[in-house]
Amino acid sequence: MKRLTIALLSLALTMPALAQYGRPRYYNPPRPHAAPSHHYTPDIYYGLRLGAAFATVSSDDIYLDGGSLKTGLNLGAVVGFQLGYHSPVFFETGLSYVEKGGQGRYEGSKFTYGLDYLEMPLLMKYAIPVAPDCTIQPFAGGYLAVGVAGKIKDFAHRQAYSSFDNDGFNRFDGGLRLGCGVQYQFLYAELGYDIGLANISHDYFDTSHTGTLFATIGVNF
Repeated sequence: MKRLTIALLSLALTMPALAQYGRPRYYNPPRPHAAPSHHYTPDIYYGLRLGAAFATVSSDDIYLDGGSLKTGLNLGAVVGFQLGYHSPVFFETGLSYVEKGGQGRYEGSKFTYGLDYLEMPLLMKYAIPVAPDCTIQPFAGGYLAVGVAGKIKDFAHRQAYSSFDNDGFNRFDGGLRLGCGVQYQFLYAELGYDIGLANISHDYFDTSHTGTLFATIGVNF
């Protein structure tokens, strides 16, 4: 949580500098009687995201079933493309560093593990104007992820080893993402949930799936 607090303070300090760019080019509703341009160029926006991930892992393996929430950092950058002339629909992708994992108890002893991923979202977003300079943006799609770091901590035997070795988890994950964002001028906030569909267990007879609630704030420009 210390890293998350420092990162949030850093983003807050950079927002005044980003404000000089003014309102982003992000969904301009069509004017009455406006004719489509023959040289239409879609709106493209870029964004920065920072927040928290609240993760669990559901596993058939009692040694790895981390049903208690583990909190981690969620940090990334995105780019969005408008899909049609004055269309409220956007395709968004990007790259994020997300700290997932789980924790639980086995025979009375605590265990925790981190699953740190690089993730690429593949989302469809719908921008709904609700006030001047303000839109609500429900989104749905998926994500692909690869594990880059993480430790399993066995408190019973006071041992720690890589989360992605042969007794741990596969590095590759993917699933569905659902949520909703709100944008006011260049400021943005969102809440969503990742449903892991890939089996990240090495064991052919057990399955392990991630689940992550995330909340981020950021800017679009």
